[in-house]
Amino acid sequence: MATRRQAREWALQLLVQQDLNPSPQLDEVLESFWQQLREIERERYEDDDRIELVLNFESQDTVKAQAFAEAKEFAEERMRGVLQQLDDLDSKIEARLRNWSLYRLGTVERNVLRLGFWELENCPEIPQPIVINEYVDLAKFFSVTKSGRFVNGLLDSYARSLREKPAADKEEFNP
Repeated sequence: MATRRQAREWALQLLVQQDLNPSPQLDEVLESFWQQLREIERERYEDDDRIELVLNFESQDTVKAQAFAEAKEFAEERMRGVLQQLDDLDSKIEARLRNWSLYRLGTVERNVLRLGFWELENCPEIPQPIVINEYVDLAKFFSVTKSGRFVNGLLDSYARSLREKPAADKEEFNP
């Protein structure tokens, strides 16, 4: 069954694809991605009856179909959210880089940070340590182990600034 972790992986893959090969037809990109994902999984489990367990958004099992539909929606929400706020996210990331520019980062790290910053900012219902841990793990999995420390430092810095921001706003408001 698909998990939020899997959905974050899909969102990262989609963003890396869009970063390397930008396309204005986002709906077509998404449909192509989901179709390719289905084909890869079918090939992987060609002679195996477990294909229904792996990836089938149209499964007859409503629980599995619902889980995959939710994961797909979760991934697309993150991808679209990052793309809509791309300039703002990039400026926030770049502000935390010391003697480094955003486009000197690896494609994976850049997009992991974009996703992490977006989720920290737009999903307050998800605890910040969980968000940070998920994206650190993705950076280590899709890049090199050392990327995890780098991503952790930037995401933690941003999370702290978000926690401090409401307190600062309250102090300024003094009738």
